[in-house]
Amino acid sequence: MYTLITAATSAQAYKLKNSLDSENVILGDYMELPAIMLKNSNMIKLPNPASASYAHEMLTLCLDKNISTIYALTEMEKANLKPSETLFAEYGIVIVDGP
Repeated sequence: MYTLITAATSAQAYKLKNSLDSENVILGDYMELPAIMLKNSNMIKLPNPASASYAHEMLTLCLDKNISTIYALTEMEKANLKPSETLFAEYGIVIVDGP
């Protein structure tokens, strides 16, 4: 199982990744990422939290990538995932409100 940390373009994401001390951490961001970063298997492009189907897109991504924990670091991501916490929990996925 993997842990997803959003806002991969931020220093906060890297600080959190280092504090988790795990090989099973994936960084992701909906912002534009350089192609070289996306070639790394531990970096992924996330759905835009402004999307009306954001929670469902994230759930699909988590199920496809075997993600069991999400650290949502931006306010928009937190606000859009919060109402779906129960749905995610049904699939064994925990949403953490940042560090």
